[in-house]
Amino acid sequence: MIDQDRLVNSFCELVKIDSPSDEEEEVAQYLIPKLQNLGFSVDRDDHGNVIATEVGDTPLLLSAHMDTVEPGRGISPSVKGDRIVSDGTTILGGDCKAGVAAILEGVESVFEDSKTHRPLQIVFTRGEEIGLVGASNLDWNMIKCTEAVVFDGNGPVNRITGSSPTYMRFDVDIVGRAAHAGVEPENGLSAIRIATDIINQLPHGRLDDETTFNVGLISGGSVRNAVPSNATFGGEFRSRNAETFDLLNMQLLATLQEARDKYKDAIISEELEVMFQMYNLDPQESIVQLATKVMSNMGMDPDIRPSGGGTDGNVFRLNGIANVVVGMSTNEMHTINEYVVIPDLVNTARFCQEVITFGY
Repeated sequence: MIDQDRLVNSFCELVKIDSPSDEEEEVAQYLIPKLQNLGFSVDRDDHGNVIATEVGDTPLLLSAHMDTVEPGRGISPSVKGDRIVSDGTTILGGDCKAGVAAILEGVESVFEDSKTHRPLQIVFTRGEEIGLVGASNLDWNMIKCTEAVVFDGNGPVNRITGSSPTYMRFDVDIVGRAAHAGVEPENGLSAIRIATDIINQLPHGRLDDETTFNVGLISGGSVRNAVPSNATFGGEFRSRNAETFDLLNMQLLATLQEARDKYKDAIISEELEVMFQMYNLDPQESIVQLATKVMSNMGMDPDIRPSGGGTDGNVFRLNGIANVVVGMSTNEMHTINEYVVIPDLVNTARFCQEVITFGY
């Protein structure tokens, strides 16, 4: 039986451990003995992902990630009514520690009740928030599963990610020519001006129901009284439509080339990288059928809807692991207003419990 107090306490303990992306070691060291005490054999791959394995055939993979976004240091959680919130100066860290806590509680509940269950592997990844880095570097030779449940969705557990976009990150570097801003500005070539010119030619925001484009980083110059010789900016675009994605890629490259033609003395370079690939969920997949049946048995209506974000599930699919991404009770992710609804968190743990015992 799910122990609500234990679940809430476990979640609060987890979010108090600082684990911004690339700094997950302390939370990994917290999780390893917990998994070992549950009877798992626990290993780390070369990237530092935590992989817990139980003996048995056709194991089910349960997964969540260990890292959080900023501001995520010194989180101070508190219970207010049926919600868990931060003190308003940081995120809460429900993304994805609500998923981690739900997995731990669901599995522990099954084990302490001595319920027959499907063999398991549990994977807690690093660096999900900075481009699914941990999953992309996962040692697949250590993974014995062909199906997975990923606890990393927004909202209640019955909210299933039905589709996810392809995501491109880009960084642009501009080298102009420095000059004294008050004495000889005409001899300078402002890298900041070139950057703003390029950015103004690019699309911004939500372009359609499947597509977004954003420039989220910009820096340049060194002092107020010099024409800036350097500037950089970075952003992303994502779409669930392959043709639209390709057109945006072409538009970005064409805009950069136009700037090179206009500012012939400048050096403009770019770096683009696809961080994850789109997918559309097949409702007939066995793992989707399993998840929706369990939800229905719990009295919940499966709510399959598209997402603009990516999860480790995108990477799992590229590596032959069919999976379903479910909600984990977190709301307003990546903001200081983030909160976890306790009844939803309990349902997430219950779903974990039921999905690994279904049919056994």
